[in-house]
Amino acid sequence: MPPAPKSKAPEITYMEPKYLRHLIDHQVPIRVKLADNSEFSGVLEYYDQSFIRLTRNDGPNLFLFKHDIKYLYEESES
Repeated sequence: MPPAPKSKAPEITYMEPKYLRHLIDHQVPIRVKLADNSEFSGVLEYYDQSFIRLTRNDGPNLFLFKHDIKYLYEESES
């Protein structure tokens, strides 16, 4: 009997809203790198389908469109 074909990973996992909510609720410091390679640090305050709001200590708060974000990661608090 041939092995069962491997199932393809789903394109949409719906984990993004859960993760963004975690970042907001726990005020996790993050760093965001944009498609133009500029980077910003702060705390995620709000998100919706199109953008995130990054609250910063060293500058004005930013609204960043999700399609402009290359990636984001949690910063260590050291």
